[in-house]
Amino acid sequence: MAQCTAPVNGHRSAAARANCPVCGGRGGYSSYGYSGYSDHSRSYSSPSRNRTSSLTSGNKTRAKWSSSSSTILYTPAEIKALTPLRNEVEKRAKIDLKDIFLCHAWEDRKTTAKNLTDLLVGNGTSVWFSENEVLLGSNLLREIDKGLVNSRVGIVLVTQSFLKRIKGNGIADKELSALLSRDQLIPVLDGVTFEELVDVSPLLASRSGLNTSEETIEDIADKLSEVVSV
Repeated sequence: MAQCTAPVNGHRSAAARANCPVCGGRGGYSSYGYSGYSDHSRSYSSPSRNRTSSLTSGNKTRAKWSSSSSTILYTPAEIKALTPLRNEVEKRAKIDLKDIFLCHAWEDRKTTAKNLTDLLVGNGTSVWFSENEVLLGSNLLREIDKGLVNSRVGIVLVTQSFLKRIKGNGIADKELSALLSRDQLIPVLDGVTFEELVDVSPLLASRSGLNTSEETIEDIADKLSEVVSV
């Protein structure tokens, strides 16, 4: 009888899970009881900077929101995960808002969060990033509230520092709670597995997302910028 490889190798990525003789054929992580978790096994494309200008490449294709000149390709699962964000963007396109609210841990403000913000801004995407938006002496929680209201969609940057922060019910946890109440966020995992995330925030883990273990942060930024572009 086939045996699950997780106890030995761990399911640290979608690929590892897919290669498991037991879990590879399942629709979701039934042991956790979250059927929405199933999308993660198909949500990511392999890292590649060698893009093609064709409409499709394997099971990847351009999204409906892609411009005619776009070379960015998505898996069907990525399109499924990003479509709710696109719908929010289109509904609020005529309102003067930031494109993206970035939810992150305080410890990541000078590293991962700044890197992602810089890449998005470099693509022409406006980002509510606390380091740039909150002035010294301002009420941080009030400024975050305003940032959430005045942004079309949210990104949750999930790192080891972020997991520690939401365990402690800090500011990152309050931001996350506000974003989870609306269908306008996507998690971006960096150095964290979904197994680790589900132990801390099952609701966030049930959302399909993007992962730097599966594609580069540059590719992720490109996809996020395209989905919020109107």
